[in-house]
Amino acid sequence: MKKYLLVSCMLLMSITAMAQFEKGKWIINPSFTGLNFSYSDDQKAKVGVNMDAGCFLADGFALMVRAGGDWSKPVDKYTVGTGGRAYFNKTGIYLGAGVNLTRYRYKGGDHDTAWRLGFDAGYAFFIARNVTIEPAVYYNWCFNDNNFSEWGFKVGFALYF
Repeated sequence: MKKYLLVSCMLLMSITAMAQFEKGKWIINPSFTGLNFSYSDDQKAKVGVNMDAGCFLADGFALMVRAGGDWSKPVDKYTVGTGGRAYFNKTGIYLGAGVNLTRYRYKGGDHDTAWRLGFDAGYAFFIARNVTIEPAVYYNWCFNDNNFSEWGFKVGFALYF
């Protein structure tokens, strides 16, 4: 019985979510309240902060901008970028891609800049009419050096207007 109730609730939330992915709606997706754990050859495990925001240019497709920071020792990392996100069947499942410019600041004052191509896949789980919790997996491929490429799991929340 619990399984049927859970499936019914998920279906009902998916139906109410349809209006949130329409053309002209806005999305703000901070992940500073969630986890942004990742793994890369240069830093192993770390915790970061990202803020994504965007507008739905068509039903189910959003153009996004991103800013983020990571203050893990011994490298601080700052990121800006842009990309898109596509939602499938208005159920909350999405795929995203984008290009990011990342600035690395090392202990001792050295710095480096790298372009990265990012991909993510996740699910927008509606906890209210316009508020979601969004777990996702991602991969950021670095053009300059594969040691800066990273993959990971993040959890954030989003507001849809």
